[in-house]
Amino acid sequence: MQQIDFYMIDAFSSATFGGNPAAVCPLDQWLPDELMQKMAKQHNLSETAFFVANDDGFELRWFTTQSEINLCGHATLATAHVIFEHLNYPHDTIHFTTRFVGPLTVTRDNSWLILDFPAWLSEPVQPPVLLTECLGINDYEEVRAARDYMVVLENQQQVEAICPDIHAMKQLEKMVCVTAPGDGKYDFVSRFFCPTDGVQEDPVTGSAHSMLIPYWAEKLGKTKLLAYQKSERGGELRCQFTYDRVLIGGEAKTYLVGKIWLE
Repeated sequence: MQQIDFYMIDAFSSATFGGNPAAVCPLDQWLPDELMQKMAKQHNLSETAFFVANDDGFELRWFTTQSEINLCGHATLATAHVIFEHLNYPHDTIHFTTRFVGPLTVTRDNSWLILDFPAWLSEPVQPPVLLTECLGINDYEEVRAARDYMVVLENQQQVEAICPDIHAMKQLEKMVCVTAPGDGKYDFVSRFFCPTDGVQEDPVTGSAHSMLIPYWAEKLGKTKLLAYQKSERGGELRCQFTYDRVLIGGEAKTYLVGKIWLE
């Protein structure tokens, strides 16, 4: 009988039940992909992160309930929280190697963890009719695309009011991010929908900020920004654009520690 440590972490939150929950599983060596996929499906969270120590730090992979994915911000933040808080990692920076986006680092700054992620530049596109129909909107500032669609609205209230047709959205080939300037405290706000990954609305999406930060840095003429993802759980992100990279800061809280039993 094999036992694997299991952690459930609320990422991008300073309190339990906020931010985005992720499962984190430290491994001594890689399990078969099919088994990790079954585990992620059973955990039934948007992402499960698996990591293995190597000579340079840790190798990191992320699985949704449907498949392995190329990048996940909140599960990376959750993994770093586990390594720092539960595995007593002695250094201030963790080095991750990944299979799709190269090396990533997470640096501890008091209670905040700073992700160093690739910057994704977006391009203006003519949106498919289905996209605006799914979102239930007629007006928008612009629509752009990188890995995901980014729909820019005029104000925060419009972002909050979006009530998408998730079933119809499954026909789109990309996930959908809706964003606008923030009111007062925040430079920009966003929401993120990814129905093909088994999640109707992702609570806080670190990887989407690889696209959002370069856009808003140029739009607002500043490289340091404070963002908020306006989901029901919600989460605050400290953002910085360094031109070829983005820095994404967030906090995390442990919700559950347990054991997985595998025959």
